[in-house]
Amino acid sequence: MTDYRRLRVALLGAGAVGSQVAALLRQHADELADRAGARLELVGIAVRDVDAKRETDLPRELFTTDADSLIVGSDIVIELMGGIEPAREYLLHAINSGADIVTANKALLATHGPEIFDAADQVGAEVYYEAAAAGAIPIIRPLRDSLAGDRVQRIMGIVNGTTNYILDRMDTEGAEFADVLADAQRLGYAEADPTADVEGYDAAQKAAILASLAFHTTVPLDAVHREGITAIDKSMMDAARHAGYVIKLLAVCERLTEPSGESISVRVYPALIDRAHPLASVHGANNAVFVQAEAAGNLMFYGAGAGGVQTASAVLGDVVSAARRHIAGGVGVGESTLANLPIVPVGRVTTRYQITLEVDDQPGVLATVAGILSEGRVSIATVEQTVVESAEGESGVARLVIGTHKALEQDLSETVDRLAASGVVERVVSVLRVEGN
Repeated sequence: MTDYRRLRVALLGAGAVGSQVAALLRQHADELADRAGARLELVGIAVRDVDAKRETDLPRELFTTDADSLIVGSDIVIELMGGIEPAREYLLHAINSGADIVTANKALLATHGPEIFDAADQVGAEVYYEAAAAGAIPIIRPLRDSLAGDRVQRIMGIVNGTTNYILDRMDTEGAEFADVLADAQRLGYAEADPTADVEGYDAAQKAAILASLAFHTTVPLDAVHREGITAIDKSMMDAARHAGYVIKLLAVCERLTEPSGESISVRVYPALIDRAHPLASVHGANNAVFVQAEAAGNLMFYGAGAGGVQTASAVLGDVVSAARRHIAGGVGVGESTLANLPIVPVGRVTTRYQITLEVDDQPGVLATVAGILSEGRVSIATVEQTVVESAEGESGVARLVIGTHKALEQDLSETVDRLAASGVVERVVSVLRVEGN
């Protein structure tokens, strides 16, 4: 057996991912040592309750409630406890103690990333966070390293497995949102309180991380436009399918060229995407990130976006990288945010739309609607009209599904408000962006 140098590894948190990381560190210790060039010694696991039931069988003596003491003297600290505090405090303590850190904490990085990265830069440590943006999918290193010499133009990502599972079943089975959400909770895809997923908060945190890397710009979480999927219903799914689209919750990070110079837009919302697009074929709880770069062209990263053992794979990859850096020596490689591009509000984004209206089934209504759209600088590409019959079989309301050419979001929003107040529109059923082409 090769006599490797030993590196002390501390683990904070032993949930679904943490337990798997600990088990794999022990199970594959020899193999990981050969890959890293150092023996990775798991010296302890900090938890709130040492007697809590775990998903894996780990020695009780590894567990402690004293995270601060565990961190001191460790070479690598893995943070998998989640949340903001005390995770932020522990990571800063680890950095100042001379350790490299590995984390999957998207919420922490999206809100306190600059503070964490600056602290690491001050002491020459490095922050590894491959598991923070898309679970098991390797996307952080490709953006940070492989594409560092290219210019990323756009990222479109399905980065939340819960919402993709819900929308996929609504599309393929014609199921209703509430029924699929209940199934997702029963299967463990969704939390008892699913707000972070279905309202887009989780995806927005990941979008902020991806955009910061892709555009070398610090992207605060409050600069990310966010919408969830709770308003998506069966009728919207049916209309999308009829038009050749599928509805996905997308994280869109885009480089914009305006007269005043370059800027970026970062947004999360449910959008229509053509069924021929690679992202349309992402099913179940899987994730995918579609990257468009100036030189490399179109790149697709696909795989499991969550799951204990799957996410543990990304974490262990970071641990091996951190170990190799310790062996090689030298300071850590800091984050590149020097481009400092301005982040524009969603109102300045240009895209296509599908607008669904319920209107009076009377002569001249379509002309009125078309006139309002034209006045608002929104050009019609397609119109489909169907008559909605009442329970008595009488007509009186027509449904218009209007596809537009590209329009400015602000113009579209103001135009929809005028349509709603026009007197001929009974109800604005939905407004969905069309992404991907």
